[in-house]
Amino acid sequence: MSETCKKKKTLLSWSSGKDSAWTLHVLRQQPDVETVGLFCTINQEFDRVAMHSVRMALVLEQARCLGLLVSFVPIPYPCTNADYEKIMADFIKQAEDDGIEQIAFGDLFLEDIRQYREDAMQGSSINAIFPLWGKPTEALSREMVQAGLRAVITCVDPKKLSGSFAGKIYDESFLNMLPAGIDPCGEYGEFHSFVFDGPMFHRAVKFNPGETVKRDGFIFADLLPD
Repeated sequence: MSETCKKKKTLLSWSSGKDSAWTLHVLRQQPDVETVGLFCTINQEFDRVAMHSVRMALVLEQARCLGLLVSFVPIPYPCTNADYEKIMADFIKQAEDDGIEQIAFGDLFLEDIRQYREDAMQGSSINAIFPLWGKPTEALSREMVQAGLRAVITCVDPKKLSGSFAGKIYDESFLNMLPAGIDPCGEYGEFHSFVFDGPMFHRAVKFNPGETVKRDGFIFADLLPD
């Protein structure tokens, strides 16, 4: 293979949600990208994805259904920003040693988050890439669901959106019900999701609905491995 056609070894930051999944779908259509795995930060006190509150076992099943390996980065609870940055710096160094050239993120338009991620890569040979960056979220949300992406809402911020949205399926009906001012991709933290099917999956992830609870000011819809 010529140097110009060489695929860049890429890791994907995986939140368990729809934007991460759609980022993978986009990456897989790029001829110069080899997505070699996922990495996911886990609250080590609860073995769950932070904010999404998805169980570690379900993330493992997502990875199996995607045909990829997933690396977990345990984060203490509570966690200071300094602790978080040290943990992530160590992870990036290990990724660099493993030959990773790019880390992809599913961020859409929040400049401060993008800058934070790019700053974290400073001093390494790894580039941060943002395949979905700048896509209008109204069009993007419809594109995802029309392509067959299926997700369930696992966390809602009731200060921004009614808690009744927790546990709902992210589909056309969901998008049509969203009040004015709510980003249809939840980019301002209005809601978080668990993706269980779509064009990026070899097979759908099986799960069962669990209890819906209010905790730390958020509404969480628990999901149980099947």
